[in-house]
Amino acid sequence: MRRATITIPDDLEEELNAYFATQEPAPSLTRLVQAALRRFFAERRRERALATRELHPARGPLRISVAKPGSGEQEISIEHDRHFVS
Repeated sequence: MRRATITIPDDLEEELNAYFATQEPAPSLTRLVQAALRRFFAERRRERALATRELHPARGPLRISVAKPGSGEQEISIEHDRHFVS
């Protein structure tokens, strides 16, 4: 494990103090920095994966099933946004 000394600007110190005041129990600064670094590197890995299309490789054509006969759904091609939201 590596030890590090960091300098925190006044504006970040104010935010840290406000954050710690709302946490019960408040985490240590060490744990908070470790969590922030883990999140930062996870986001970088995700961005790299997206950039290289490893996370979502190209897929085949979109296949949509038609409504069953007698379902009463008649306007889906016109009102498709409403159906995707619901």
